[in-house]
Amino acid sequence: MSPRGLGLVVLSAALTMAANLLIRAGIDGAGGFAVGSPAEAIAALVRLFAQVRLVAGFALYFLASVVWFRVVATEPLSVAYPILVSCTFVLVTAGAVILFREPIGLRQVLGLIVILTGIVLVSSSGGSVA
Repeated sequence: MSPRGLGLVVLSAALTMAANLLIRAGIDGAGGFAVGSPAEAIAALVRLFAQVRLVAGFALYFLASVVWFRVVATEPLSVAYPILVSCTFVLVTAGAVILFREPIGLRQVLGLIVILTGIVLVSSSGGSVA
């Protein structure tokens, strides 16, 4: 994977992370999201889409997709996709812990370390096993 491609993958992951966190903040700001009757579902969606953070999250998802289109067009998908998913997983977890004070245990920390190790292996292997 080219250095530019790697940078675009990381940018797409960062935008996706920010989108997830903004959507969560928007849902929290709307008082949560529960679906009951059709009328309650419509009212809940109206409350959600009145939240600027939720709408900004959707916009960032769109931007992340545009960046990702460039990656898919120019980089090996078998390398880029695992890096994107792994980076996004790590970034969203860290953001949720920092911004929403979600608990994180030793098992999760060890899992994140394994994921980061995998990112290093996938991104530096060049597609071959020696």
